Amino acid sequence: MNEIENFVNEAGIITTKDIAQNNQSKSEFYNYLKKNDFEQISRGIYALQDAWVDPLLIAHMRCPKAVISHDAALHYYGLIDREPAAPTLTIYSGYNTSRLKAAGYKVFFVKKECLDIGKVEVTDFDGNNIPMYDLERTMCDLVRNRNSFEIQDFNAALKAYARKKEKNLTKLFEYAKMLRVEKLMRSYMEVLL
Repeated sequence: MNEIENFVNEAGIITTKDIAQNNQSKSEFYNYLKKNDFEQISRGIYALQDAWVDPLLIAHMRCPKAVISHDAALHYYGLIDREPAAPTLTIYSGYNTSRLKAAGYKVFFVKKECLDIGKVEVTDFDGNNIPMYDLERTMCDLVRNRNSFEIQDFNAALKAYARKKEKNLTKLFEYAKMLRVEKLMRSYMEVLL
């Protein structure tokens, strides 16, 4: 058995980072990829040709410091029906996102100290654990970036959140205060609740 096989994850994905960190030969790695029908799906990320490639997992692998957010989180929580064309990420200001944007990702920026507010690990639709904002942080992002959403998605998400039994209004307003949208959030929630 080739030792490189140990670095292929359950989804059939392997990265050059895994190989480099474990002192594996690059030439053996590339021979292994060719011999076993792997294809490059992103810079440094390879998948078996017949493997389903989870876009949220790939987004996380490409930028481990980022958090899945906005459209992708709204869809995950069932607040909008339409699946986003590409994952949406939030990263701290100053992070170089040129490659992510060139690959079609939608990227939002926050101050570094705000990046982890509401960050949780969720199991996505394909069974992969990825960092995503919780429901309340997602609602704060919706309000903070309301001009980035189509009006029907914005309204549908607000109404769907107001109907959810598992909403946490205390946490919502706590986050809203930290993210400086408390007054706006209160005005939306007063109309809906």
